[in-house]
Amino acid sequence: MKNLTNQQKGSLLAFIAVIFITPDSLFIRLSNIDTMGMLFYRGAIPFVVVLIGLLIFYKKKFLKALLGIGIPGIFYIFSFSICNITFIISIQNTNVANTLVMIATAPMISAILGSIFLKELPDKKTWLAIFISFFAVAYIFNDSIEVGNFYGDIFGLITAFGLACNAVLARFAKNRDLVPSAVIGKLCVAIFAFFFVDSFALVGNDKIFVPLMCVMCVAIPFVLVTIAPRFIPAEEVNLFFLLETIIGPIWVWLIINEQPSMEALQGGFVIITTIAIHSFLKLKNS
Repeated sequence: MKNLTNQQKGSLLAFIAVIFITPDSLFIRLSNIDTMGMLFYRGAIPFVVVLIGLLIFYKKKFLKALLGIGIPGIFYIFSFSICNITFIISIQNTNVANTLVMIATAPMISAILGSIFLKELPDKKTWLAIFISFFAVAYIFNDSIEVGNFYGDIFGLITAFGLACNAVLARFAKNRDLVPSAVIGKLCVAIFAFFFVDSFALVGNDKIFVPLMCVMCVAIPFVLVTIAPRFIPAEEVNLFFLLETIIGPIWVWLIINEQPSMEALQGGFVIITTIAIHSFLKLKNS
């Protein structure tokens, strides 16, 4: 990593994070746990796993690292917790397609917030990639988008805003380690869900799928995505995460034979091509 440019480091971290998170929808489909139970474990297990990692990494300096998050870290805890919770609320109150289209606005929001608060103006290539990718996502879910789910859609938009704030805050505080903030955020999510869970029991394959999902698709990605904005602009980090829109359904297709629509394949090809060309051009100029 020492010989890589900041653009290369950030792009690599964001890409690896996306690869780890792509089987997420597959694990959710394979599990039988209720929504709030899922939210609880997606908060509690990553909290424990990453906390242990931080204690091993920092050792006696852990408390110093925790106190070193500063004001940006406190805001990060808030936005990180909120977007994790509002995502579930959105899914519960609107069509999944509506939620994903709302979340696809995150790179645009990141670009706007970054321009205002960080004075980082995205170049024309990045704006073009953002708009092409957003319309590709809208095209994928065009037939599934429902009207009249205002409540769920608003929470989907809040989720997108939270994701954008996370990336911008991590970019703003790039000289601080905000991973402890994300860990505390996961604890907040678990505490919130705790009061709404009907049963904490994991039965059958859930004993394998839920912990595996929480470590591979939640804990590892949230650490990487917290670090990535130190090296590349916030909107570029969130742009990578649109890859999940197409790669996630492919995992579902391969494992449980749920074939994606032609729109998903066509839109996914546009997204992958757009992000690949954008990343190549950015890396070429770095």
